[in-house]
Amino acid sequence: MKLWNLALSNMKGSRSSIISLFFMIMIASILLNVSLTIAIKMNTFFDNKFEQLQEPNINLLLDRSDEQQVYYDYIKQDPRVAASEREAVIWAAGRFSYGENDMSIGIAVQQAEQDRQLSPIKLVEQSSEPEVTNGIYVPYDFKLNAGYQLGDSFTLHIDDQSFHYTIAGFFESAMMGMHNTGILKFYLPEEQFIKLEEHTADHGVLYSIKLQDSGQITGFLNDFTGEFPDPPGRSASAPLFTTLDSDIVKSVGSMTINIITMILMAFALVIIAVALIVIQFRVSNHITEGMNNIGVLKALGYTSYQVMLSILLQFVIITLSAGVLGAAISYLVLPVFGSVVTTLSGLLWSKSFLPLINLISIALILLLIVLVVVMSSLRIFRLPPVVALRGGIITHNFKKNRFPLDKAKGPLQLLLACKTTLTNMKQNLMISVIVTAITFASVFSVVLYYNIGKDKTAFIHLVGAETSNIMLQITDAADYEQILTSLEQMEHMTKVAVLDMTSMKVDGQSFYMNMSDDYSKLNNQLVYEGRYPKYDNEIAVSWVVASALNKTIGDMVEVEAGELKSNYLITGLSQSISNLGQMTYITVSGAKQVLPHYEGTLLNLYIEGVDNTSFIQQLKAQFGHDITNIIDVTDTIQSQSKIYTSAVFTVMVTVLVITFLVVVLILYLVIKKMILQRKKELGVLRSLGYTTFQLMSQISLSFLPVVVLSVLLGGGLGAIYTNPLLSVLLTGAGVRNVQFIINIPLILFVCIALILLSYVISFLVSYGIKKITTRRLMIEE
Repeated sequence: MKLWNLALSNMKGSRSSIISLFFMIMIASILLNVSLTIAIKMNTFFDNKFEQLQEPNINLLLDRSDEQQVYYDYIKQDPRVAASEREAVIWAAGRFSYGENDMSIGIAVQQAEQDRQLSPIKLVEQSSEPEVTNGIYVPYDFKLNAGYQLGDSFTLHIDDQSFHYTIAGFFESAMMGMHNTGILKFYLPEEQFIKLEEHTADHGVLYSIKLQDSGQITGFLNDFTGEFPDPPGRSASAPLFTTLDSDIVKSVGSMTINIITMILMAFALVIIAVALIVIQFRVSNHITEGMNNIGVLKALGYTSYQVMLSILLQFVIITLSAGVLGAAISYLVLPVFGSVVTTLSGLLWSKSFLPLINLISIALILLLIVLVVVMSSLRIFRLPPVVALRGGIITHNFKKNRFPLDKAKGPLQLLLACKTTLTNMKQNLMISVIVTAITFASVFSVVLYYNIGKDKTAFIHLVGAETSNIMLQITDAADYEQILTSLEQMEHMTKVAVLDMTSMKVDGQSFYMNMSDDYSKLNNQLVYEGRYPKYDNEIAVSWVVASALNKTIGDMVEVEAGELKSNYLITGLSQSISNLGQMTYITVSGAKQVLPHYEGTLLNLYIEGVDNTSFIQQLKAQFGHDITNIIDVTDTIQSQSKIYTSAVFTVMVTVLVITFLVVVLILYLVIKKMILQRKKELGVLRSLGYTTFQLMSQISLSFLPVVVLSVLLGGGLGAIYTNPLLSVLLTGAGVRNVQFIINIPLILFVCIALILLSYVISFLVSYGIKKITTRRLMIEE
């Protein structure tokens, strides 16, 4: 009970520092609870959704004209398959409005009424009208990120035909519900499905496969594609089977969410570190300033252990109360970040109460604080009562006077500020570390947002997308060379590049293979070490593939497509997020070593001086049916990257707001403490004629050198180490060398804003000097 009263007594004497510390621990608790909750729930989020929505592990799509009975027989007879379904669908390249842009993507249109055991339609919202004319059911993503509502018009463009519908409902789907997997599905009522089927030639078949064990996905797909390879002469850009599996979906859906979670968790640890520094500073000051009180307590019979416990107890009280309140508030904040998860995955995030996570986060913060307080309080054991009563061994300051007022040159206010700065070096070191850390975090978040929300080029290249203007495919019946020559000679055309992709085996393992006539034409140069292949016996591979094969530049690999094999020399290592970073690259002539009939029919067009829409109309008018699958790449990239912009914006705002709060709390704590310590000195200065404004300016200027140097250091570290840090964070996604744009003017703006913010806050907090008067000091004496 005595220790409890002693702790409360200590707390009453320093309300301002307790309030600052309370809010810092509360903020850290909120961030830690939110990040831990998301991280732990994400471990099972997709698995739970796949089970809840009864999704298959694998979807196989093919043209109905290519189907053979042996394909589905193989699936049904494979012992690894737990359940399977075959369904006739409309399988086409579709185009539609998505937000402010058009999106072109592979679509699978299914019949809404059909009875399914795998991936049955799960409506999130449905029109209240019993029958909607020309109704269509679209993924929930269309409401979240494209702005569609029930009853809105929706136009689907297939094969130069436009089909007009009204949105009758939104459904949730893990497998084909988000555009970042490359395939979207829609549902039409039976009548509308039959009508669409009659007006298009894009008839397809969907095989849905549920395996006994999800760990068998890769093995099953390798065996299946090995049993049924693409026929000789088939275009690599139109493979026999288009595959989508749950591993890819989970990886693509969780990548950005995991990065955001890691950023929040790292920032929570920064705030905890700030709180620990503040506590260490406060405990050290408490012992120094309260030396006489400690001597009295020891003389009255209190042991060193009890004195230390009284100090520890006050921080335990603050930590537990702030931690519990932070955990409670985190449940109010979680829906904001839950909506980010829903936006990025297209799947509903469910609320849940997880007390174990709350206990872990509070216990972690409490443990760290207890360790810091105990370590900082060890001086108490080395203080005999007689020494403590004398105020310690060193009772005077013999440090050199760096700014003697009678000799130093300069404005008096500035000289007094400099003296104050040098007198409080320990305090300044604490402020420096804190301001440097939060400046680095601010710069990191701003650079991240700039590259994803503003100038997206570096981010898009990191994903692996080629930033051409238009993409199209030359039909098999057309004169390839003649069309290619005509395209290159068109007005406004700057270059034409072949960039095709298929699947091949490299040293016995299946990987995606890019094929181009000249990789130097591409805007997106993914090879970061070595070079792209130039000759027909060369290959570049991603570092993920190189690691899987235990190969490096200069080694030979065997490439296999169908029954043909050939050896290639590795010339470079690449990186990209697409396809889990598992990419390889050969030339068109190199592809013909294993695909003798291959022609690079998938072309990327780069234009200047004309908009994409007008040029696409010109292409259709000039080439007609000789070209197909025309995609406005610029529009598609803009629409697909929108979801990442909003998510990263949320993170940036969170970091900047918390940075503002931390700056306010730290300066409030330090300045209040300084005013209390220098009360007599400030009172004397006021009696000598100094105004409140002059003394406020003096205190504000004393912090300015520390803040300026710390902000510049944090900004410099942010500019230098943001890309290396992102490289580490994205290693699991297939990235080794991030090259985001470091916008120096933007970083300088952030730094200047932090410096001005610090000065304004320190000036405003210093207003407490006004209460100090000579009369009040004499009364207190």
